[in-house]
Amino acid sequence: MTTDTKLMEFPAINESIRKAGKSVTLSGVIGQRFIGAGMSDKIVTVNGVPGNALGAYLNGGKIVVCGNAQDAVGDTMNDGKIIVHGNIGDAAGYAMRGGSIYVKGNAGYRAGIHMKAYKEKVPVMVIGGTAGSFLGEYQAGGVIVVLGLKSKDERIVGNFPCTGMHGGRMILRSDCRDIVFPAQVSKKPATQKDLKEIKKYVTEYCRLFGDTVEGIMNSPFMIVTPNSKNPYKQLYVAN
Repeated sequence: MTTDTKLMEFPAINESIRKAGKSVTLSGVIGQRFIGAGMSDKIVTVNGVPGNALGAYLNGGKIVVCGNAQDAVGDTMNDGKIIVHGNIGDAAGYAMRGGSIYVKGNAGYRAGIHMKAYKEKVPVMVIGGTAGSFLGEYQAGGVIVVLGLKSKDERIVGNFPCTGMHGGRMILRSDCRDIVFPAQVSKKPATQKDLKEIKKYVTEYCRLFGDTVEGIMNSPFMIVTPNSKNPYKQLYVAN
């Protein structure tokens, strides 16, 4: 089923998704917000540029964007999958607590802010290009992967990555010599066990976007984690 959304506001778009069968294609999307919000069991293909909070509170199903997306993709999503065949704006995966986001291109500022995990739910965000400043700000769980493909020797992440990070893992396809991290996190080269996990994410990225696993894996990877269970305790507790 295909729905022409050019003159529709987001409540009508989401109602059309609910009434559709298992799969629906949205054509003519021009910045409408909250597309797929709270969705749990559909496959939605978006032709055009969705507005802020695409897939907010997503609880299952899949959203595929055949181009770019704006800010707050996957805001507080709980499950499901969002695939973006272009770039995304700021604050992607805000408070994300499950599911996965795969982005072919670049991400703006504050990707993965407040990302968290609980029991079996471990959210994953894979960014094929570069990420802006404050990547993983206040990250409490989950996995953020930045591959830096086609970055033309620029840093694959912007300034102040991992600010306030106190959980989860960040995986960067870089030797990180030109990246400044806060004192409360530590970085180390990926081990063979880490590389096995990384290859899983890279394989899925290549399946979605058509790159080669061997070409991507033939590079150094760094793992960034908090360096204690409570790395910011000293900032709030008197000695």
